[in-house]
Amino acid sequence: MDTQDDSGVFLIIATVKPFRAQAVLTALESIDILGGTVREAMGYGRQKNRLHRYLGSEYNASFLPKVEITLVVEEREVATAVKILVGQARTGRMGDGKILILRCLSNYLTW
Repeated sequence: MDTQDDSGVFLIIATVKPFRAQAVLTALESIDILGGTVREAMGYGRQKNRLHRYLGSEYNASFLPKVEITLVVEEREVATAVKILVGQARTGRMGDGKILILRCLSNYLTW
């Protein structure tokens, strides 16, 4: 099997806060996206095991609601997509999200 990849196609997986998701998706309309998905997710990170109060009761906020955005883009769009994701998703507070970038192997792509 040839593992050499010349496709120039990347998978970008980003988790963002739910209230920022629509702004991110709207901004991403300005680039050429080959495909993608959006799903609800639960995030776990530095905020782990913090107790919060709501109506006088304490609850554990180990898992917080997030939106996962998965994009398939050509290599020329990766930097722009990441710039949009960071620019639209960042609030400056803990838990803004994560971005993973993975190269897709051309011999496994089917359109």
